[in-house]
Amino acid sequence: MFITLEGPEGSGKTSHIKPLTEWLSGQGYKVFATREPGGTDIGEQIRAVIHDLKNTEMHPRTETLLYQAARAQIVEQVIRPKLAEGTMVISDRYYDSTIAYQGYGHRQNLDEVRTLVKYATGGLTPDLTILLDIEVEAGLKRKTQNASEWNRLDAYDVAFHRRVRAGYLEMVKQEPKRWVVVDASQTWNAVQEELRKIFEKRLIK
Repeated sequence: MFITLEGPEGSGKTSHIKPLTEWLSGQGYKVFATREPGGTDIGEQIRAVIHDLKNTEMHPRTETLLYQAARAQIVEQVIRPKLAEGTMVISDRYYDSTIAYQGYGHRQNLDEVRTLVKYATGGLTPDLTILLDIEVEAGLKRKTQNASEWNRLDAYDVAFHRRVRAGYLEMVKQEPKRWVVVDASQTWNAVQEELRKIFEKRLIK
């Protein structure tokens, strides 16, 4: 089973991955958590380049291609092997982030972006994707207050981030069976409880 967590900046995805993994392990599942971009030595190096605030001259196409390079590496080196051995994989972001950020956010051709994504992933699609949804201004405020990593994409203007969120919500409409939306403006404990209920309903038998 391959599960991904998605969401705008400040939605709290990263903070929920470890507790979810530990809880699922306690339910008897073999679980592996990872993140994008990153998750491999090569991917982490690419992540550093993409997110570096100094790289202000990076073109959206460059940004898009770098994400796909990191993604291709983690799919082949980590995700596919883990799934093949029967391990559940939970990823903090996956290709929907590229469609939301580099597609909708940068207003690039969505068909072209999806073609790149399909090539990078070899067609590997998540079984379940959870969108932690939050208003853009609230998410960005939360991220700055929590002293989280502030990267080059975070620094884009509010209009960009609004397009990203709108893109996520459009993708939910397009594939309602794969997506589940959680209100990330709730308290952390409330979101974690809702996530566990989703897993109980969809995964635990």
